Amino acid sequence: MTNKAQLKWTTGLQFIGRAGDEETGQGPAVVLDSHDGGSGASPMELLLMGLGGCTAMDVISILQKKRAHVIDFQINLSGERAKEHPRRYTDIHVEYVVYGKGIKPNDVERSIELSEEKYCGARASLNANLTSSYLIVEVEE
Repeated sequence: MTNKAQLKWTTGLQFIGRAGDEETGQGPAVVLDSHDGGSGASPMELLLMGLGGCTAMDVISILQKKRAHVIDFQINLSGERAKEHPRRYTDIHVEYVVYGKGIKPNDVERSIELSEEKYCGARASLNANLTSSYLIVEVEE
């Protein structure tokens, strides 16, 4: 399977990124920019968001299959970057926040483990030390 994406330069350091086939011009778009430009996320921020999206989809899907009563779900990511170029991420922490009623810690732990070790292709593609934690917020209905 091959994924495709294109970047089109607009001005300064701003680009419009589009997933999918450039021939059809279709697919979701995102704005990338430098911190100075500020009109979009930086490429390194998008890398964190991509990792977050990948593992979020895995974890919520697994929890749903376990019939966990999840009311809300959020992932918070932080990444430490090397001081020298290429300034890659050396350490990334992913915090999973699960809101719900009667959520079992073992179900959350297993869902995260399966995502991190088996399913999340974004995580497997990164050369950084990854740690994770989770928080279950008991919600009254």
